[in-house]
Amino acid sequence: GLVSLVENLLVVAAILKNRNLHSPTYYFICCLAVSDMLVSISNLAEMLFMLLLEHGVLVMRPSIVRHMDSVIDTLICSSVVSSLSFLGVIAVDRYITIFYALRYHSIMTLQRAVVTMASVWLASTVSSTILITYYRSNTILLCLISFFLFMLVLMLVLYIHMFALACHHLHSISSQQKPPTAHRGGSLKGAVTLTILLGVFFICWGPFFFHLILIVTCPTNPFCTCFFSYFNLFLILI
Repeated sequence: GLVSLVENLLVVAAILKNRNLHSPTYYFICCLAVSDMLVSISNLAEMLFMLLLEHGVLVMRPSIVRHMDSVIDTLICSSVVSSLSFLGVIAVDRYITIFYALRYHSIMTLQRAVVTMASVWLASTVSSTILITYYRSNTILLCLISFFLFMLVLMLVLYIHMFALACHHLHSISSQQKPPTAHRGGSLKGAVTLTILLGVFFICWGPFFFHLILIVTCPTNPFCTCFFSYFNLFLILI
């Protein structure tokens, strides 16, 4: 958690300090880093809060403890939703850059980028508040799981399409130049990059949403109960 916090803080500082990085793409990356920072901060705050309560250092009424826990959970959930959303926004931004390169600056203006970022933060805050308020409802959890699957499919489709375009360009070049091994090598590198990108996404986010699926399907099963104990680890992976 602390390492992730420092890494994302360095990313934000680099983008804010370097004027060459003041563009919609890097603003989206900056927002993603801020979201991940909030996940780390919220997770560390919750762990510290529970530790102080367990050792009697912090004494509060049960109602206040529940309220504080809800606030921290809302912040964690909002950060998770916004982080996932900005991953999708970055994928869409890269897609526009590749397929509409000449029109990119007219499509992705600074004003539209600001509106996009504000919309993501607002939607994340509202949805997380609803989720924590009605956390006992399976419908809410299913909505969050569906959102994860939607973002996974969206990124899969966009990146595969971008990879297909890259392969097409390499094929066009290799048909005019010899030897064709460069085409095969480039395609292999593209396939490996795509596999790593989507693999890391699934490895980092999969356990968290698998946790939510188990809450809906088998909340009292001993295996599920054991799996739930690793929730903080899943947040660190994000």
